[in-house]
Amino acid sequence: MVKPAHSAHSGKRPYGLVRDRQEPLRKRYRTAPDTALIVDRAVTLDLDPIDPLHGWLDPGDGYGTNWRYGIHRAVGGLHDEPNPGDLLCAALAACLDSTLRMIADRLGIRVLGLITRVTGEVDVRGTLAVDMSVPVGFQQMQSTLTLRVPDDTDPVLLHKLLTGVERACVVMQTLRNGVPIQFKPEFSYTQSGR
Repeated sequence: MVKPAHSAHSGKRPYGLVRDRQEPLRKRYRTAPDTALIVDRAVTLDLDPIDPLHGWLDPGDGYGTNWRYGIHRAVGGLHDEPNPGDLLCAALAACLDSTLRMIADRLGIRVLGLITRVTGEVDVRGTLAVDMSVPVGFQQMQSTLTLRVPDDTDPVLLHKLLTGVERACVVMQTLRNGVPIQFKPEFSYTQSGR
């Protein structure tokens, strides 16, 4: 496992960092709710339009990071890079992990360790049009949190933490409840061979 190269904190960390950062935001959003709307984005990069089994993704807005992705072997890919399903699982894992850490910080719960695992199951017969009765998409996803806290952590606080994570995890709630997606293809044509 690769450890992070840097951390926002070193040594003993005082609790309340999240509260300090969120309270001014919460106050502003109560008085100006329109400022609470954010837009996240990702865009694929046209670096190698000839390769149908790989691509590049810019996951965000100005981070300077590009991710290479590949296609799962179950649909004809090489399975040599993270595939879109892996990225979806990663989004859920990251959202669960960060949501838990932030709520724990607000509640003053000391997190000694946290591992978030997400798996998703897809029957690819649907996407390959082998069996039209099989839905296209993940049929189910599972998430497991392995959380280590001090022995004297209040069980009532732990329950509050886990209830809060389930309620506040944006990616999990989006996957559970669905979201309208507008699909807007645009075409540009060039003369053959140019």
